[in-house]
Order: sequence, then structure tokens, then C-alpha cells
Amino acid sequence: MKLPLSVLILAKNEERNIADCIRSALFAEEIIVIDDMSNDRTVELAESLGAKVVQHPLDGNWGAQQTFAIRQASHDWIYFLDADERISEKLGRKIQELVLKDDRRYAYCNARLNYFWNQPLRHGGWFPDYVVRLLPARGTYVTGFVHPQFHHDYEEVRLSREEYLIHYPYRDWNHYFNKLNFYTTLAAEKSKAEGKSANLFSMVSHPLWASFRMYVLKGGWMDGRIGFVLAAFHFFYTMAKYVKLYYLDKRNDHVGDEKSCRNS
Repeated sequence: MKLPLSVLILAKNEERNIADCIRSALFAEEIIVIDDMSNDRTVELAESLGAKVVQHPLDGNWGAQQTFAIRQASHDWIYFLDADERISEKLGRKIQELVLKDDRRYAYCNARLNYFWNQPLRHGGWFPDYVVRLLPARGTYVTGFVHPQFHHDYEEVRLSREEYLIHYPYRDWNHYFNKLNFYTTLAAEKSKAEGKSANLFSMVSHPLWASFRMYVLKGGWMDGRIGFVLAAFHFFYTMAKYVKLYYLDKRNDHVGDEKSCRNS
């Protein structure tokens, strides 16, 4: 018997991930893929595994898209799952236990174990990476353009660290650096909206501290070579945030010596 649960997946051009993602949630009676107008095989693959697909443009607003997804759910309990995530066996069993218990006083947060280049990242601040995912649909909505925030009236409970989602946040280094560029721009714009500013000292001191904190204080060194690489790149991530913040109010106009060029 299938579980009276609606699993909600937001996707766009996820033909590489969507099948394995859905397979990890097949214990649920309803799996809904909210598709942001994919032009690959995402829809075809999702429907072949029994998922319901609803096409709806994201328009850059993750919170609104997740709220839309909640409204499509047929069941009282919902679970949010990203296309680059998989429900582990232990987490799957726990989800089934909690939904059948049906205690609607609670919303549940589970850990995420991130993998990159086939290696689990258990240190450096990457784990347990708790996120709210299982909760009653009634009264729940989401806000936030990039980092969504769940709004509900339930008491949040953290599950065991061993009942985790498996997460593949980066496909390759190109994907990593594309995300770095995107998120540092958003972070700079958010800081500016909050009245913050940057200078040369912040461009140097904050990246040094962030990298040291990830690699030494949070034990990134225990993840071996990839721990070192990610801590080093975290330096550049943090530096990019402050550099972009500093230059937000500046213009990149051409200011060459046109007069001397004409006279040469």
C-alpha cells in the first residue's frame, strides 16, 4: 500500500536526475513534478515513472513556485524533494513512520549529506545541513526568491543525523562556478539592500576568516583533498561577494584617453 503523502519536486531540464529522484520516493501515493517549462526529457521520464507533471513557469521566484506546488497536493502531508536529491533508505522508513503516525503538531527537518565527485562531505560545515521538508500542507506557504523560507504554525523537530537526504549539489566544476557567480551577485545585492558596504579590508579579512573557519574550525581538512579545494574556493566565494558589493554603485564606463588616441 502506498503512503498517503504528496512528494513535491521542482524541476527544469533535469533529465539527468529526475528518474533516480522519483525512484527514491516511490513509497508515496502521489509524486508531483512542478516543471519550469523543460525542453529536455524531464517530463517524459517523470510521467513514465507515474509522477504527475504540472508545467508552471518559475519566473525566478522559488518561494512562489513551492507555494504553488503545495496547492497541487492531494494529501494532508507533503514532502519537498529537489531533483538533485535522493531519499535514503533510513529516511524513507522514517518518513513512512511519521506520516502513518499523523501527528499534525509537528514539522520535520532532516539532515542532508552532500556528495561531490563521489565523495561525501561530512565536515567543513557541509553536514548535517538540516532543512524543513516533511510537514502538513494546511496553512503552509513559502517565500524567498532563491533561499526559500517555510511559513507554518508547527513545532519543528530534527530527525536523526543518520536519517538524511543524499544531495548532489554540483554536477561538475562549471556548475560549481556558475552557482558561485550567481549566488555571490545575489548576496552582494542583498547586503546593499540592508545598507552594508565593502572596502579593501573586508575584501581580504572576510575571505581569510571564512576559509579558515571552514577548513580548520569546522574540520574541512578531514574530508581530504576535496575539503582543501572547497575551503580554498570558499575564500574566492567570500571575496567575490565583497568585491561585487563594493562595485555595485560604480559604473564601468569607457574612460580611455580618447584625445591622445586622436592625436597619435
